[in-house]
Amino acid sequence: MPRAAIDIGSNTLLLLVVDDEGNTIHDEARVVGLGQGLGSRGLFRPDRMDAAVEVLCDFADTARSLGVPPYDVRAVATSAARRALNARTFLERVQARSQLGVEIITGEREAQLTWRGATGGLRMPDGPIAVVDLGGGSTEVVQGVGAEIRERVSLELGSVRLTEAFFGPTPDRVRPAALAQLREAVAAGIADHSWERLPRAIIAVAGTATTLAAMERGLTVWDRDQVHGMRLTRGALRRQIDRLLHSDAAERRVLAAIAPARADYLLAGAVVLDAICASAMRDSMVVSDGGVRHGLLARL
Repeated sequence: MPRAAIDIGSNTLLLLVVDDEGNTIHDEARVVGLGQGLGSRGLFRPDRMDAAVEVLCDFADTARSLGVPPYDVRAVATSAARRALNARTFLERVQARSQLGVEIITGEREAQLTWRGATGGLRMPDGPIAVVDLGGGSTEVVQGVGAEIRERVSLELGSVRLTEAFFGPTPDRVRPAALAQLREAVAAGIADHSWERLPRAIIAVAGTATTLAAMERGLTVWDRDQVHGMRLTRGALRRQIDRLLHSDAAERRVLAAIAPARADYLLAGAVVLDAICASAMRDSMVVSDGGVRHGLLARL
């Protein structure tokens, strides 16, 4: 029987449906910016909640059409829902409209699911590995060996939060001075984290990493086979930072052709990924298209 999982993140909503063998039937991501403006008031904005409810209703319909009733879908909400004061009200609306029962999961459980989903199917060296999940509201860094998680750190460095704080809610061209200020803030945020052991490899998950990888490949249409498992170097990250800095809003959407709704947040996200590489003394990271939704289904 098919199984389905939904990950409700700060910026992106994701649906995964797999068959009995674990093969992907449907994998979809929609950028709705649920966490936009959350940092300033601690509340989900009404328009973002409306947009998210509509997407989740679509996801429920898709799952049903593929043989998974909405009440059987494993749906979880992460960082933004843990912080939003009106998260419960939002999830009650979701259940009333879509029949999806959504669980707000702890940071610890999110880390476990991300680790399982990110590392599945990738060949990694022996020794400590770090999984970096850069979201709209925060960045989760999970370190472990094999299947065992040894350390989890949550950094208050999300792509949406940083963009809104340093570039504004609807940025056009970014001033170099603003980028310099963002770099300083990111460096300070990461400096508080000391590695228990330097990782032998970094795996980067979530939409910022996969979109930057697709941009480096020159993709205009999503192709998982070209992105999943790709090595994204610091040189490539710096190249994309430079391109994004010298682009206006319309040009950024062309660059981020596979996910134009994510375009405004990529510059801040790329800075965070580059800074984490520098902190870990790694010159590259491996991009994974896995994540919480894959971890949810792998656990069943």
